[in-house]
Amino acid sequence: MNEIRLLRPEEINVKVRTVLSGGKAMLLLYKDARVDMAILDEAFGKMGWQRHHREVKGNLFCSISVWDDEKKCWIEREDVGIESQTEAEKGEASDSFKRAGFNFGIGRELYTAPNIIVELAPSEYVDKRVKTSFFVNSISYDKSRDIESLSIIDGNGAVRYTWSKRQAKGNLPMEEPDKDLEAYRVEVEAMLRNSSLPAERLDKALRGLPSYDKKTLDSVVKMLGGMK
Repeated sequence: MNEIRLLRPEEINVKVRTVLSGGKAMLLLYKDARVDMAILDEAFGKMGWQRHHREVKGNLFCSISVWDDEKKCWIEREDVGIESQTEAEKGEASDSFKRAGFNFGIGRELYTAPNIIVELAPSEYVDKRVKTSFFVNSISYDKSRDIESLSIIDGNGAVRYTWSKRQAKGNLPMEEPDKDLEAYRVEVEAMLRNSSLPAERLDKALRGLPSYDKKTLDSVVKMLGGMK
């Protein structure tokens, strides 16, 4: 049977699991159902796998079957889903599919992730709600398919966590804001205030300014230039 490859950085999502005391957040790595579909297509071909759902005592199960060309038969794995807080039926179906995918080895390496804890700036959270997004910057695996090293960045590209089996570094202190980027934001703010943007669009742009990275700022400047 075809081997399931390991997840790439861009296929791994990061969410805040919980906000801890002292301005820290615990992060969780996870995959979404689209990743399972893409890897199944890649490993077995679009016509080489199938899924179906069935209800057992009120619980929704998903079965994934893949075609084994050597044995000339379908190989099946299944698992149960958990309801989503927002969309119960859709969330349960998606969750059972992803769990069945784990049984085939899709993303199973995520179970070997370390405890990921990052420091938060006071402006990054209100009560238990974190306003910053996090992304996997790089990840590597050992011969056992376990995570060997991991780096996580925020939306501005600042490294917020780094870890490796050989030399566990834990979470890094938050990088100081890029002074050049801060100066650029000031320039863009002045351009916005002197522009002819409608009040509603101007207010929205100014409110988002503190979170804009260089690429977003460049697009704002380009947009303003096109208005002249």
